[in-house]
Amino acid sequence: MPGAPAVTVVGDVMWDVVTRVGAPVAAGSDTPARIVLRPGGAGANVAHGLARTGRDVVLVAAVGDDPLGAEARRLLRAAGVDARLHRASAPTGACVVLIGADGERTMLPDQGANALLAPPDGPPPGRHLHLSGYVLLGPARDAGVAWLAAARRAGLTTSLDAASAAPLAARGARALLDDAGPLDLLLVTTAEAAVLAPGPEAGAVRALGRRARHVVLKRGAQGAAWGGAEGVTATAAAVPPPGALADATGAGDAFAAALLAAWTAGGEPGDCLAAACAAGAEAVTWTGARPG
Repeated sequence: MPGAPAVTVVGDVMWDVVTRVGAPVAAGSDTPARIVLRPGGAGANVAHGLARTGRDVVLVAAVGDDPLGAEARRLLRAAGVDARLHRASAPTGACVVLIGADGERTMLPDQGANALLAPPDGPPPGRHLHLSGYVLLGPARDAGVAWLAAARRAGLTTSLDAASAAPLAARGARALLDDAGPLDLLLVTTAEAAVLAPGPEAGAVRALGRRARHVVLKRGAQGAAWGGAEGVTATAAAVPPPGALADATGAGDAFAAALLAAWTAGGEPGDCLAAACAAGAEAVTWTGARPG
């Protein structure tokens, strides 16, 4: 989309070892599985999704000086992402995505080079900066805080995806929100909202609206909601997947990418939510976090 506002995504690059088992895992023994290696990482997934919409997008992240890092860079650039990936003195990050017989997904991440994300050395490019919450939940926290601060100083709007409920609870809700500072847009799932602001959904949106100008609540099969300190102001129903269910990995990142693409182009909340729900539904029809 010519003339679209540039978005800088700061986050992680991973390789996902997607492991699908057809029976309960036999502890201490063997369980047959189907295994594929797919490119992933929340930051990289969002940047890739933004590029698919035609957005001018920059990805700031770290990879190892290894073949997986080189391949991650090649794939992102081939997709239209301006991938500014620091070569760190650690292996490229990897994550085992275990999909059980019941379809439940469990992730076992090794941050690798993502822990060595560099702070900014000047104003971030573009008009909007999006930060993956995984950055604030891990060893690269200080760098993430610095990127958000640099974006605010440069007059960029900012957004944060809270990332994952379990590490969020371990890190501490107040700590994450304090690290993030004032935000223009905060994306949370219902599980993450329960950690950040326990209570009914509407109350959680209002409470989080004191930290972010806009709050997007991802409600899974119930769709999504948009609101702020005044409460919920727009909702969208979930969209049925356009094909057979394959894997939910990356569905939240696809949702975030479509939402950011619409919002940074001046879209209304309801339209942004509808586009995001459609993208999330499409993402569950392929194996891994990205199409192809």
